[in-house]
Amino acid sequence: VTTMDDKDAIKRMRQGQFVANNGRVLRIINLLRHKYERLQDVKYAIPGIPEDRFLDSINFLDAAGYIKLRHVTTREELHLEDADDYTDLEAKVTATGIRLLGGEIHDRMVDA
Repeated sequence: VTTMDDKDAIKRMRQGQFVANNGRVLRIINLLRHKYERLQDVKYAIPGIPEDRFLDSINFLDAAGYIKLRHVTTREELHLEDADDYTDLEAKVTATGIRLLGGEIHDRMVDA
C-alpha cells in the first residue's frame, strides 16, 4: 500500500531527477557548443537515463530556449514534437543556455 507520504516522496524524487537530468543533458550538448550534437549521441553519453526522461529534458530545454533543435539532414529547425523520431534531430546550446551554464542566469528547473 502506497501512502500519501510515499506518493509525495516519489513526486519530489522525480522532480529532483528532472532538474538533475536537465542539467546533465544541457552540459553534454554544450561540450561542442559551436557545433550541433545528434540527440542519439547525447543520449548515449548519459547512461542510465531512461529514454522518456531524456526526451522530457530535451523538450523542456528546447521550450525554455536553452537549446535549439534541427533535423540532421535538412537542417530545418524543429521542435521535438515535430520530428518523426528524435534520432533525426541534433541540438545546439543557445546564448541563453550558455548564460545559464555560466551562472549569469538561474533556473530552478536546471541543475547547471
